[in-house]
Amino acid sequence: MQFALIALSAREKQSLEIISKTVMKKKGIASRVLTPPKLILTGLLFSCIGTLSGQSDTGTAHYPGKSWEVADHPEELGLSKRKLEEVGKLAGTFHTAAIMVIVDGKVAYQWGAVDQKINTHSVRKSFMSTLYGKYVMNGTIDPEATMADLNIDDVEGLTKEEKRATVRDCLKARSGVYHPALYETKGMKERKPERHSHPAGTHWYYNNWDFNVLGTIFEQQTKKDFFEALYEDIARPIGMEDFQPSDGRYVSGRASIHKAYPFHITARDLARFGWLMLNRGKWNGQQVVDSSWVDLITRYYSDATLYGRSGYGYLWWVARDDTRAPHMPHATVPEGTYSAQGARGQRLMVIPEYNMVIVHRVNSDIKGNTVSASDMGELFKLILDARQ
Repeated sequence: MQFALIALSAREKQSLEIISKTVMKKKGIASRVLTPPKLILTGLLFSCIGTLSGQSDTGTAHYPGKSWEVADHPEELGLSKRKLEEVGKLAGTFHTAAIMVIVDGKVAYQWGAVDQKINTHSVRKSFMSTLYGKYVMNGTIDPEATMADLNIDDVEGLTKEEKRATVRDCLKARSGVYHPALYETKGMKERKPERHSHPAGTHWYYNNWDFNVLGTIFEQQTKKDFFEALYEDIARPIGMEDFQPSDGRYVSGRASIHKAYPFHITARDLARFGWLMLNRGKWNGQQVVDSSWVDLITRYYSDATLYGRSGYGYLWWVARDDTRAPHMPHATVPEGTYSAQGARGQRLMVIPEYNMVIVHRVNSDIKGNTVSASDMGELFKLILDARQ
């Protein structure tokens, strides 16, 4: 246990730096040299991350084929049909468009228009974090590269201090760059710290500038369109039924040169993404996303009480027991749970301990449609209470 504590501390401090440099060393790519002891620790560390994080890869997971397999009776998957029926009744009183509950790779419960393409809003950010893994691992993107290294600037100009922010800082929402950003909600603007108030890497804030610049960096370094890469690297390998690159759009504006990248996706395709993550990047025998990358980005790094959430990883919200706020109001989830969250009621929750994925969608293309975090929490509580 003492070794585990030391390993986790080292991992939290070096995190993305270690994994990328280890891979670059294996591939013979020039990089800053890690000493042998550090390389040894890295190997030991990433071999046990799955155990430490509560995630496992048994190799016996069930995956959907062309379409999801729906259980004849939710009791087969350990859920009460009677209690799940209450979920639909409550959802019908909200603006909920669709709900899916996946357990052991099968649909335990679904309600609403699971085949309707709906705006992801900020769920897009968790996709971006996951997509980065391949290109960090092969050395295309250096997580330690600074904004200065990458020639990143913006409309109002970035200061020397702001340009010290690294790719890793942006992945952790810790850049300290509080320049105006596109696609921000009113609440995000109101909570935003004063410009130049925090040095790079020292302060967590849910910052659309960080998230949008990651899109710029991704396309600059990979020479790929984000939506095309999302389709080729994730959607197609896991057999998404509906998503196409044309479902994405870029949002431009005068405030910043860094575009937002929302896209529409169905509940059933979003559930596939969640199932991929729960299985640590593996899909039916194929390692679509490196397992160590999945473990890395879904760990706790920052307290997110400012947003009424328990914690934050690398563009994923993560549950942690000893924080001042819950992962979701009303619904108690085990530590190790993580989720992608978007405005107006978009949720993808991954619960490794229960081998469960929950999707909640709201059609925000209809003006006024929204479901509060509190109301969603009531729905998720009913789902979790249905476990027998």
